[in-house]
Amino acid sequence: MSESELDTRPVPDEAVPQDTRHDEDDRLRPEFVSAVMDRVEAGDEEGARALVEPLHPADVADLFELLDREDRRALAAMVAGELDGEVLAEMNDFVRDELIDALEPAEVAELAGQLDTDDAVAIIEDLEADEQQAVLEAMEPDDRAAIEEALSYPEESAGRIMRRDFVAVPEHWNVGKLIDYLRGQEELSTDFWEIYVVDPQMKPVGTILLAWVLRAPRSIGLGDLMQREQTLIPVEMDQEEVALRFQKYALITAAVTDDSGRLVGMITVDDIVHIIQEEASEDALLLSGAGEGDINEPVRDSYRARVKWLAANLVTALLASAIIAFFGAAIEQMVALAVLMPIVASIGGNAGTQTMAVAVRALAMNQLTRSNTWRTIWREIRVALLNGVTIALLLGVGAWLVFANPLLGGVIAAAMLINIVVAGLSGVVVPILLERAKQDPAVSSSVFVTMITDSMGFLVFLGLAVASGVVG
Repeated sequence: MSESELDTRPVPDEAVPQDTRHDEDDRLRPEFVSAVMDRVEAGDEEGARALVEPLHPADVADLFELLDREDRRALAAMVAGELDGEVLAEMNDFVRDELIDALEPAEVAELAGQLDTDDAVAIIEDLEADEQQAVLEAMEPDDRAAIEEALSYPEESAGRIMRRDFVAVPEHWNVGKLIDYLRGQEELSTDFWEIYVVDPQMKPVGTILLAWVLRAPRSIGLGDLMQREQTLIPVEMDQEEVALRFQKYALITAAVTDDSGRLVGMITVDDIVHIIQEEASEDALLLSGAGEGDINEPVRDSYRARVKWLAANLVTALLASAIIAFFGAAIEQMVALAVLMPIVASIGGNAGTQTMAVAVRALAMNQLTRSNTWRTIWREIRVALLNGVTIALLLGVGAWLVFANPLLGGVIAAAMLINIVVAGLSGVVVPILLERAKQDPAVSSSVFVTMITDSMGFLVFLGLAVASGVVG
């Protein structure tokens, strides 16, 4: 190796070409997007392709997502050669569906055939039944069989996301024969980090890292080299549980087995990264009732997803309003009650939301189980008590000084303490009860917790005010 090849000195800044496509956050610059569309509108196909061709597939996908519907179609027609399977796999679901709708089944089949089975399934699974069938019929027999098998598994299961091109060898081989096999197979998968060792029934008995193969003598038997303990993924396991196993055991790849224990595929960590991102975003959006929460989602779909939760919140708000109306006479006698009521409800709601977010995350991460339920509930009660005492003292003293009424200060302090404790308790109990009832706690926990904190806040504060004699 020459001295120049070993030269690792940093290149001066002035020698590094400026990236005119991306900003400092690795996003496509508005100027670049405008330049592409100027060429599209001018009918300059060669100029548009020259700008798009150097982009990574993920950047091409981003480019389409930054445009509106009509511009996407125009760009797709202009740079059709750059719109390959890798671009579709990186693309937002709603944007991808728009583009696929404009393609013929044979074109979709060609694009899907360029991808790994898991990525091809992600493209095909959302098509209408007749369109899906037309695309499958246009595919090569081997690709069609693999995708049809994947589609037979439940949505968001290991069977949908696994890859079927893996390397599996018998235990009686040695390292030399394995290396010869890997070198001699032209159609062997190019993306793998582990080799699976299987018995005659195709059941996995161990794994071997490629690094071990490279460092071991050719005469060593695979049975002596392999690691027998491994994490196996059932083919129908939910993808969220698969992600948790990857995280818990720091996996790079994992074998997927069918009901009989046979090796049928593998899942790699790059697939899991997407799943973790999707699940985290989904839980956050479900907590807010925002549906898919995608800026590319059709307006009508966003409306339908959000309005039902707003309507549910309206019903719970009416309950709180009924409590206020019941104490209407007391509020009329003392305006300070009306001034302080929103504070009790607002802080109680925030306390409940904090606890609920922690509980929902713990349930999703399998940190909150039946074995530690009561310990978790008691922990959140203690946190709520500490928070309640702190906020109650601050608010009680403040109300006393502002309204020159020590009794009113005591009432608001007691109400705040009680409501924060109730908020903390409901924030953890409601998600647990929903999870035990086989309901997604991220979907409806916020509705119930908000109802409890608002209603309890008004009821306790106004009830204590009347009972203590603050108002006649």
